[in-house]
Amino acid sequence: MTRFLPRNIAKYWNSLSSINVKIPLRTVHSMAPKNPSLYVLETSTPVTKPECLEAFTALETREKSYLHYLSQASWIGSTICLFQSSLESPAIFVILDNHFRGNKSAFEKPESVDDEDFKAFLVYCAVFCANMGNYKGFGDTKFVPGCTEQVFETILKSGPKFEIVKTVYDKVKAKMFSLEENELKLGLGGNEGVTSYFSSNCVRSDAEKADAFMRENKIYAENTRLVKTNVDGKDKYTILLASEETAAGPETSKEMNGAMFELKKGDYSPLLKRVNAYLEKALPFVGNEHEKLMVQDYIESFRTGSLEKHKDGSRHWIKNKGPIVECYIGFIETYRDPFGCRAEFEGFVAVVNKPMSAKFGNLVENAEKVLPELPWPKEFEKDTFLRPDFTSLDVVCYGGSGIPAGINIPNYDDIRQNEGFKNVALGNIIQAVAPSEKITFVTAEDALLLKDYKGKSYDIQVALHELLGHGSGKLFSKTDDISKITNPLTGNPVTSCYDENETYDSVFKSMGSSYEECRAECVGIYLCNNASVLDIFGYQYGTEEASNVIYVNWLTMARAGLLGLQFYDPVKNAWGQAHMQARFAILQVMLEASHGFVSIKKIENADEKGDDLLLTMDRSKIETIGREAVGKFLNKLQLFKAMAEIDNATKMYEHYTTPNDEFIAYREIVLARKQPRKENVMPNTVMEDGGNVKLVEYEPSHKGLIESFVERFDEDPTLMKDITEMWAEYAKDFDCN
Repeated sequence: MTRFLPRNIAKYWNSLSSINVKIPLRTVHSMAPKNPSLYVLETSTPVTKPECLEAFTALETREKSYLHYLSQASWIGSTICLFQSSLESPAIFVILDNHFRGNKSAFEKPESVDDEDFKAFLVYCAVFCANMGNYKGFGDTKFVPGCTEQVFETILKSGPKFEIVKTVYDKVKAKMFSLEENELKLGLGGNEGVTSYFSSNCVRSDAEKADAFMRENKIYAENTRLVKTNVDGKDKYTILLASEETAAGPETSKEMNGAMFELKKGDYSPLLKRVNAYLEKALPFVGNEHEKLMVQDYIESFRTGSLEKHKDGSRHWIKNKGPIVECYIGFIETYRDPFGCRAEFEGFVAVVNKPMSAKFGNLVENAEKVLPELPWPKEFEKDTFLRPDFTSLDVVCYGGSGIPAGINIPNYDDIRQNEGFKNVALGNIIQAVAPSEKITFVTAEDALLLKDYKGKSYDIQVALHELLGHGSGKLFSKTDDISKITNPLTGNPVTSCYDENETYDSVFKSMGSSYEECRAECVGIYLCNNASVLDIFGYQYGTEEASNVIYVNWLTMARAGLLGLQFYDPVKNAWGQAHMQARFAILQVMLEASHGFVSIKKIENADEKGDDLLLTMDRSKIETIGREAVGKFLNKLQLFKAMAEIDNATKMYEHYTTPNDEFIAYREIVLARKQPRKENVMPNTVMEDGGNVKLVEYEPSHKGLIESFVERFDEDPTLMKDITEMWAEYAKDFDCN
């Protein structure tokens, strides 16, 4: 593809060099981690290519145009994630884009740089792009280049725009390579970590004050950030609202509990303006009225900052049953906000995989027969199961900090409970396997089973997790007559519920994401032996193949709990990944079941890497000991969630997710044997002369991944200029040290 440079290039370079920003290190390398290598990317990091060409080729011309413009909106919107990751991420992105764009020799090693250093440089650039920032989308830990600052600069120097690139590089290189203890993971305040959802002077008490004000004034948190300043000795909190519209002054300005609060529009305005421009271009190619209204509501939401309009768009999205091209876009998931309320921008566009979707549709049809098997009383289940659209998709575009295997959305509690939701399994992501992946911590026999049945069991787990996990369970509110409902844990009437302005996220806060993922994962393994569920996916209960699918699903969950230790910080007693914390809790429940169901054995001096671990499971006890233990735990997860019993939920969840000394020791073994997580290289779409949309694919390599991102923004010659200027303002507001 032809690569374009900014039209007014001289003005752009001048704007870069005039920016007076340097992000300081608080105490340079004064608190380095015990094992810095954990934060250096392995040069063996695999890149996979999810297949979507066949699905794309089958689309009609109108559908390809619709997909193209939605994809462009999603990719542009994903640059917002740079500003939601770290102070330095937007600047690093500008550095990389300017180094590789128009640089024909960018993938040729300079003579003065050795092979491993150059490979480390390319790996860093590729993984940075894939995660839209220098903190991993899965795990929330920082990563740094595997070469020195000097080598990194030498490589940049080989590019034709180095004098301009150097201007930005000099401002952030210290931060890029820094491994201070308080910078190693995302967190809120002090030594907890870093976050770009709050200015650096904010701590948890500030987030709580803002949360109280926002609930009092019915301001949604998902599409906001918070900046704290001090005016005349009084704390002032500015709530930045994401919107294309800007305003000279605040929308709201009030005093509450001795502090000033104001709501200010225009956060990410230059980027949301671009998102809306592409959504406008998608409108002529919608397939029906629901798609038209959905896109129009999204445009209005991004224009004004109204989350109510995004909710309206989500309602039309739910009603748009069985579209060939599926898309959802906006401020969606709250995983990366340390306070658990603010959402990362993401957008995906995909094509329906009809054969697998037929199986999922069959599961939806049978859901009401399977739901009663869940361990809680019927009063704690939704009055009516709102049958969702459940499809398997081949993803063409996923803009964000990472790509999941499945999604259950929207996340708005009132819509999910009363109007419905959709489930999507991202089939080509699930099937994209790194060939070099080694299965650790199990017997050789189990490793072969895991390899052969991983995809088959994962299809079932994702389906149950999304449909009957996230899609099940009631939340009690003030409008429910809870006095007539018995709490099975106490035998007394239910006494607690959600207040009018409370949601699950606002009550469960930072624990909420992991707790809900744990509930959904438990539902998946608890129901995977159901005969009708197995039959839908082509397995007959009682056969060896069905038994293997069930066993691999349970064993995979237990092993994932052990692997999850790499995402736990024993110093801060904090988890860096919601799903892995959830899986560790489930492993603890399995171990607590005793009776020889699951065991972990330490093998001393196993090989050149030192000690090893062996995880074994008695498959004959899955449907007795295992299912009973997980069922009791799952029941409590749902009951506490339904009744908004945050204190009981916290006490229980912390019990199961706080590793004891034995598991802290196991963590060192897990870290010594960890393997790099795969990244996915996604295609681009190009609108050719005559209105034909072309799919451009890339080789599954670090080079291919970088090229995909450089070419992704070819049509926008002023994007890097705007990101640079936004970064300068952002760094000034958010770094208060």
